[in-house]
Amino acid sequence: MLQIVSFLDDFADELEGSIELFAPNPYFRMALHLIRRHLEAKTVTPTSLIGASRVPYATANRRLREMVDAGLIDQRPRTKSGKSFSMHPSEKLLEQWMQLAGRVKRLAEGRFGGREHTADTSDYFYGGSYMSRRSIPPLQVLPEPLKVSGGIRMLVHADPTFMVMDNLKRQFEQVVGTRIHQRAFSIDRLREEAVRNAERKTSRYDIIAVDLPWVGGFAEHGVLMPLDEVMDVARLDPADFHTAGWKAAHWNGRPYGVPAQTTPELLFYRKDLFAEAGLEPPTTTDALLSAAAAFHLPRQGRYGITWNAARGTALGHTVLMTMADFGQPVLNLPENAGGFETDHLAGRGYWPTIDTETGLRAAEFLMALLKYSPPDILSMSWYERVRPYAAGQVAMAYGYTLLAPYFELDPSSPAYGNTGYLPHPHGPMGRPLAPVGGYVLGIPANLPEERLDDVIEALIAFTSPQAQKLYVQNGSRTAPRYSVGADPEVRRLSSIFQAVDQLSWRDELQFWPRPPVPEICDIIQICGEEFHDMLRGILTPRAALRQAQNRAEALMQRTRDDVT
Repeated sequence: MLQIVSFLDDFADELEGSIELFAPNPYFRMALHLIRRHLEAKTVTPTSLIGASRVPYATANRRLREMVDAGLIDQRPRTKSGKSFSMHPSEKLLEQWMQLAGRVKRLAEGRFGGREHTADTSDYFYGGSYMSRRSIPPLQVLPEPLKVSGGIRMLVHADPTFMVMDNLKRQFEQVVGTRIHQRAFSIDRLREEAVRNAERKTSRYDIIAVDLPWVGGFAEHGVLMPLDEVMDVARLDPADFHTAGWKAAHWNGRPYGVPAQTTPELLFYRKDLFAEAGLEPPTTTDALLSAAAAFHLPRQGRYGITWNAARGTALGHTVLMTMADFGQPVLNLPENAGGFETDHLAGRGYWPTIDTETGLRAAEFLMALLKYSPPDILSMSWYERVRPYAAGQVAMAYGYTLLAPYFELDPSSPAYGNTGYLPHPHGPMGRPLAPVGGYVLGIPANLPEERLDDVIEALIAFTSPQAQKLYVQNGSRTAPRYSVGADPEVRRLSSIFQAVDQLSWRDELQFWPRPPVPEICDIIQICGEEFHDMLRGILTPRAALRQAQNRAEALMQRTRDDVT
């Protein structure tokens, strides 16, 4: 949109400078200036808008009033007296300019070439041609600036998506009309700080990022505020969120957060290497091991695969997801059509199911995977597993979509433009599965009441389709909303969004592999410790399963005793 605005601005300059009888159009010039400054997150005053019109002051002032009266320009008070205003494009004007930008681009492509026909524009049955013209407009400023003392304070995870949010801080400060302060921590430190914050009399943060498995524990222990008590949840448009991501934000039937990232863990694989080797992308665990063996050439500095294998939290997540790949959750959840039931976990009718025959098959698979991994695999976690893939040192990697920028935004990476995305290869009793990860944004239960109304408005703005599209355009590779994944501008940036949408429609996005019960973080830690000893050769697979089962049972028994 900014490119089209710049083109029209330059084109108008050429017309007005080339033909004597051409005069500036004040409506057009002021609209161009307003849109450009809005996209650049710069303040526009009535004086600067009149100056951009290129017509006499009195004429420009009249045209400005006409644009305000027509609902094209919104005025937002800049001072408490309400006598000074900043000028912003209204939703009506943004929508009209989105349509104009699309028409101008299609006209140019039609007349001068470069137009591409994609599956999105030819797939009429699924509404592709309709959706290809339904771009989400830019983020609009709030009608009134937020008046929270000291600005909006956020506690987030130090990952690429939240770092994009931090880089866009100026734009979001313009939207909400106040300062934004963001603190970012690693995953374990983030949880510790959120729990510590809940113990304070009043919260230091207005909004906190919550990893999906933490939702149940944070709800049970009063860390988060149930959103249906304090706001109209319909304002979030819940149906627009990927079903798995929205359901994962709930505990005991109530929403405790809004999806900010819905990032499934997928198998990244080098399409070019598979094509050269004449191999099909692996859909089963046996096929994965065969492919890893084929590409494992340590003497040439290339390895088959990387994954989360560092001791503790990282490997614990891998254990739970691998068990799910073989068809079993870590708890005795009842089966349903989509896999396993998670709606009634608050009743605590669950028990660990680690030491089973399925668990043994999962453990043996990890031992086999170890053979085709880099020598430092047992210290690799979230980012370390993707960096060698981006560098061309491995042919495959398990990774969350939020890590894709490491190679999708780096033209020097051998994986750039050569990466395919698959759900987890499954074992004999499993099915294709993409375990859902990511974060929701929630409101601390101890937030001072006088801040609540403004914080709710900020929460809605930060998780809106317009905001999430902006994250994607600036490097994020997570899209929690269907509308964002279907946006044609988003689709052009990466094939990952179409892949995730297809997984969602096939019901392969699931969060039951890491059920959000209060004990889940400790269970993940236990599995990450016992299985690490197994991978190091200290324990046999059966011994690792038995010890993890015993520790998990003891943990749950203590939890039940504390509750009673």
